[in-house]
Amino acid sequence: MQARHRKLALIAFAVVAVGIATTLVLNAFRSNLVFFFTPTQVANGEAPTARTFRIGGLVEAGSVKRQADGLTANFVVTDTARAIPVTYTGILPDLFKEGKGVVAEGRLGDDGHFTATQVLAKHDENYMPPEAADAVAQAQKAQSTVAE
Repeated sequence: MQARHRKLALIAFAVVAVGIATTLVLNAFRSNLVFFFTPTQVANGEAPTARTFRIGGLVEAGSVKRQADGLTANFVVTDTARAIPVTYTGILPDLFKEGKGVVAEGRLGDDGHFTATQVLAKHDENYMPPEAADAVAQAQKAQSTVAE
């Protein structure tokens, strides 16, 4: 094999290797990407039903119900315009309370019920996740324009 052919083969191999590596990295990135949706967006059908995503808002007052097993909790996440029922099996964060901000990660069932695999709660008295705060503000703005 001539030196020129060896160089071309090496360049072709390098291009193929970089292409394969890029494909693998992008595929891993896409499969780990988790989007955030508000309860209103979920109710309007904008959220995926076959993928994991995050839903955020406020835990509706009076909605937290714990089952007898001590680990499963049912609650409702609302952005003050719409509400989505959520089920979570596991230990809830210590700061999880009714009327406070929450972000839950999981999947939406065909019945419109959200099954969470992870629940994140606020960390101090004045904090609400930015996505949840924006969702609540937008929902309140939409409600005030409808009421007028």
